[in-house]
Amino acid sequence: MSSDNKNPTILIIDDDSEIRYSLDRVLSRAGYQIIEAASGEEGIDMVRKQSPSIIFLDIRMGGMTGIEALQHLRSIDRQVPIILMTAFGTTQTAIEAMKFGAFDYVMKPFDPEKVLSLAESALGAVQDMEQAGSYEPKLKSEDYKEGIVGNSPAMQEVFKTIGQVAASGATVLISGESGTGKELIARALFQHSLRSSNPFIAVNCAAIPDNLIESELFGHEKGSFTGATTQRKGKFEQCDRGTIFLDEIGDMALATQTKILRVLQEGEIQRVGGSETIEVDVRIIAATNRDLEEMVREKTFREDLYYRLNVVRIRVPSLRERTEDIPDLVDYMLQILEKEKKAKVRKVSPEAMSVLCSYQWPGNVRELENTVYRSAVVAQGDAILIKNLPEEITKAIRIAETNTDESDVSSGEKREATSIATALDAVFATLKTEEEGALLRRLEKEMIIRAYSETGGDEAMIAKLLGLTQTTLKKRLKEFQLPE
Repeated sequence: MSSDNKNPTILIIDDDSEIRYSLDRVLSRAGYQIIEAASGEEGIDMVRKQSPSIIFLDIRMGGMTGIEALQHLRSIDRQVPIILMTAFGTTQTAIEAMKFGAFDYVMKPFDPEKVLSLAESALGAVQDMEQAGSYEPKLKSEDYKEGIVGNSPAMQEVFKTIGQVAASGATVLISGESGTGKELIARALFQHSLRSSNPFIAVNCAAIPDNLIESELFGHEKGSFTGATTQRKGKFEQCDRGTIFLDEIGDMALATQTKILRVLQEGEIQRVGGSETIEVDVRIIAATNRDLEEMVREKTFREDLYYRLNVVRIRVPSLRERTEDIPDLVDYMLQILEKEKKAKVRKVSPEAMSVLCSYQWPGNVRELENTVYRSAVVAQGDAILIKNLPEEITKAIRIAETNTDESDVSSGEKREATSIATALDAVFATLKTEEEGALLRRLEKEMIIRAYSETGGDEAMIAKLLGLTQTTLKKRLKEFQLPE
């Protein structure tokens, strides 16, 4: 695609010669080079030969329609911005236009300022995409197989701990904010353990009602409660000789905590409504985003269970603690989207990546993943640009930058005030011996003399510097016997 920023070329495709003429006049006056096509077929041929920077394309034409032409043009060049033109601004038009990759659309009759604004915006998008780094994953595919991505020191410590304890069979407690990837850490522990050929079962304790969680974990006997029409094995029995991951264990009721403690101490369970003791050999990995130590103090989590679970502790850092991992995480997420045929974006503009790396990510990796997916879906070329990012993220960055600027201004004002106060202290110390009522007068004289010397006697500059009118300054110069 041509990207001559000095003379960008615009192709106008419309079967109405008057429309082509009107657009030509508006755009050529702004410095664009204009080429024209009277049909979709002719426009497609011109794109193959001349590679324009921007395309204005009419929707309703004889022969090939604008939407059909748009689809053909997108197969030739995924990046060139295509602005559709229509006199019928229906909902269907907007949906179809954006669905097939239009940059935007403009209504007829044209507002010249709107046309020029769209052309400028489209050209800016072209330049952003050209500046976007090529998608070249820094890590090999085998480095991604665990689904855990990160070269930051914080994540390297996590990886080291996984390597040290995975084969030991020790109970592990994983802590960290929601969305940091605690289950991925649990699965990595399992995959590198001696139990990797046996079952791995993940249970979200927060998602199961208290009256059902014991049945879910330990199973139940037929007739043990309403609806128990058959005997059922629980997760612990299903997971015998394997690994069970108890996510959000801090949300588990105290009664169930007691039974988990028994599994850890005795290696046995009882089904709900049963009396038979069943031995199970299960490694437990637990995770929480809550402060279990505080819950122990508040008696809402069993202290003995806490110490049984906390044999090895792995803390997963929040994304804001490892922002240097964000480019690699985005690489990985784009790979997944392409593999699953959900999006074909291969680049991220430097400006968009800067925003991604500056945002605080309260939802951590899960929020980043959602953002990359949303942005890739709405991206019109093969690069994610700032305009493709969710508004709440770009807005948060603007607010943070504004607060920082205000803080800097405030700090500067404080430093200036401190400096002035220090200077005044010195002035008062020097002039306090003056006769009563003469201090301010003496200070004014000294300031005018200093300004006179600094400006070489330029009265206009003295007046501006001291905030005096020319008339007042002349009176003071005469009074203080300074030459006018």
